[in-house]
Amino acid sequence: MIIDTHSHLFTEEFDDDLPEVMSRAREAGVGRIYMPNIDASTVEALLRVCRAYEGYCFPMLGLHPTSVNAGYQAELDAMKPMLDEPSHPFVAIGEVGLDLYWDKTFRHEQEDAFRQQIAWALEYDLPLVIHCREAFDELYAIMCDYRQTSLRGIFHSFTGSAEDARRLLSFEGFMLGINGVLTFKKSNLPGVLTGVPLERVVLETDSPYLAPVPHRGKRNESAFVRYTLAHVASVYGRDVEEVADVTTKNAKKVFEKE
Repeated sequence: MIIDTHSHLFTEEFDDDLPEVMSRAREAGVGRIYMPNIDASTVEALLRVCRAYEGYCFPMLGLHPTSVNAGYQAELDAMKPMLDEPSHPFVAIGEVGLDLYWDKTFRHEQEDAFRQQIAWALEYDLPLVIHCREAFDELYAIMCDYRQTSLRGIFHSFTGSAEDARRLLSFEGFMLGINGVLTFKKSNLPGVLTGVPLERVVLETDSPYLAPVPHRGKRNESAFVRYTLAHVASVYGRDVEEVADVTTKNAKKVFEKE
């Protein structure tokens, strides 16, 4: 079994062929798909898909940093009560973090939203799925404030340096999420991963984004996680089946607190 730990199959890109997308994922060996939320407007679509594929797709709740604006507190206030509902379906807080690539206007708001959602993860004992783009030092500084807590989760779409990996892996409850970027010709990830224990890696697609070679530039989907799996196996010099088994156990350790 392969686990896709990060996939947005509830977005409009999949409105026309979601059943076929799910079927292809199953045929590719994907046994579970974890779905991060984007903002308050996407929760309904996220839950609708996860209900339709109950036991196969699992929802997270969070406010994506690029959705943080002047009205971010109202969005957070609308979402948090969902975590207080009996038997809520959310398996993680995500996707949350910092993104200073597109716009730095709401940097301080992003940092505050991130801290509030870290508090959710601790309060509800849920893993945290973290997005970071062009904000590594800022994010690392915030994370250091929580080093002595029970916080666990995934640094999603890791594309950093060996030193970045070392610093992130110092948070013992966290894994690095590896996706199709690993397959890109100019990616530095193959070299970086040689210094990362396989026991700290999980697989993801970030569908519909970051499709791996040979589908680069096209819509990504969960079935394509098998290409990333093959590249990870090549980097580590291990059998595909073994890497699938180890990364699946790693994902379960995060989401099921094994």
